[in-house]
Amino acid sequence: MIVTVTPNPALDVSYRVDRLVHGSAHRVRSVRERAGGKGFNVSRVLHERGVGTLAVGPVGGVLGESLRADLVASGVPHALLEVAAPTRMTVAVVDDEDATLFNEAGAALPDTEWDRLLDLVRSRLAGARAAVCSGSLPRGAPPDLCARVVAVARGAGVPVVVDTSGPALLAAARAGADVVKPNAAELREVVAADDPVAGAEALRAMGARAVVLSLGPDGLVAVTEEGRWRAAPPFPVRGNPTGAGDAAVAALANGLVERSPWPARLRAAVAWSAAAVAVPVAGSVDAALARDLHDGVVVEPV
Repeated sequence: MIVTVTPNPALDVSYRVDRLVHGSAHRVRSVRERAGGKGFNVSRVLHERGVGTLAVGPVGGVLGESLRADLVASGVPHALLEVAAPTRMTVAVVDDEDATLFNEAGAALPDTEWDRLLDLVRSRLAGARAAVCSGSLPRGAPPDLCARVVAVARGAGVPVVVDTSGPALLAAARAGADVVKPNAAELREVVAADDPVAGAEALRAMGARAVVLSLGPDGLVAVTEEGRWRAAPPFPVRGNPTGAGDAAVAALANGLVERSPWPARLRAAVAWSAAAVAVPVAGSVDAALARDLHDGVVVEPV
């Protein structure tokens, strides 16, 4: 089982339009709602691909109930912490070319609620083979929250993948996360290095055991104890990229569980990530496309 922790859940709403034009009224072709937040997306991908998972996060208010109902309907195993603060909403407007996102900030929680969340994570790690802490932090959250998740998981002998940004990313690296997965912009924000490999090495020097850098449609770069690789998809995939990084994290966490060689982990991560772009909403992967992509992923040492 892979336990995912989402500090800042959201009810994700996706509007599909023919073409997004600034300052214009739009006819919405379809509307989809689902439980969101990066960790929940990771759990959904794992669940859909037959990998055991448990989604953990705080929820509150009417949108929190909608989020819970969606997890129940989708069958994703979950352990939610009920809090007084309302769950936020994110909106994605998707056309045939791209996706435009509107992300509300999460409501602030008192320190006691974060302590309760960590206690919940600790109680659910028995039998877990990997953990994930993924996503942004709401206002006022401790910047070392994901680092605390790392410490709790490492205390239970469970390896951890962290996908976050800013001070939280630095704290997770210093806490010794097994894998951190920034994108190029997030890496530049925290490390003064123009070269992505040099920036990833800087995070490793802080304590992260491996750094996997997302390059968007160009794939991934991994800097690890075993070597450094670049992995790229064999052909471009057009669609909604909002869940691509979460699919990559799901594959990386599954690679930790399977203890597969790094090139194999990266091949799966690129295939899952690119195949997620073809799905209109975050948290799912086009399974047939993932199979088509997998063997063609180019993995080369750097």
